[in-house]
Amino acid sequence: MAWSTREIAELAGTSLRAVRHYHEVGLLEEPERLPNGYKQYGVAHLVKLLRIKRLSDLGFSLPQIAAMGEEDDHPEEALRALDAELAATIERLQRVRAEVGVLLDQSGPTDLPLGFPAAAADAEPSDPGRSLVVVLTRLLGPRTIQAYADILRDPPAEPANDEFERLPADADEATRAALAERLAPFARDLHERHPELNDLTDAPRGEAFVKRSIGKALKDLYNPAQLDVMRRVHDLIVRPPTD
Repeated sequence: MAWSTREIAELAGTSLRAVRHYHEVGLLEEPERLPNGYKQYGVAHLVKLLRIKRLSDLGFSLPQIAAMGEEDDHPEEALRALDAELAATIERLQRVRAEVGVLLDQSGPTDLPLGFPAAAADAEPSDPGRSLVVVLTRLLGPRTIQAYADILRDPPAEPANDEFERLPADADEATRAALAERLAPFARDLHERHPELNDLTDAPRGEAFVKRSIGKALKDLYNPAQLDVMRRVHDLIVRPPTD
């Protein structure tokens, strides 16, 4: 029995292009040709072609199929390796699907950790405070991130925060000093109630890297007047109390 290239491709459920490619890479031997130049495939070609297609459909690459050899009718070791790889892929996809489900149910943002408080998620992506929170979640350790998450779940009211957000870059000395004085008690209370905010010991890349990265982020997100107010607030917080 002999089949043409088109016929054997149809019998194997593959394409002419695939059959020709298998010839090119040496996976399928070229059959004999008739005097008119047409290829004539036999049963052995069909059996081999079916094996190549089956293994390819299972996920083996052509080099992997070639490495199995002609006589390896049941490549158990390769099949077990593929099974383990597929199991890991299924597990990963299940985790991804579960995370996508949470994002859909909670309308969560994709730039914040899963389940992060809505107070952060509700802000516009361009909001400096929101952007800073995103940066912090990539820099800080679990304890400090949890402290920020707790604050955002029940954010304390501080009217001066709005004034800080609207502060122009050319705000004068008196305005900056007065704003810092109003913000300092709020900031001091926040740090006293959440001492973990100052704990950088569990930061994955170390305290020095965190401080350097936060400094850069602040310069990217806030104008010079706002940065000056932040420095003043920090100085007021760390200043020893006076009698």
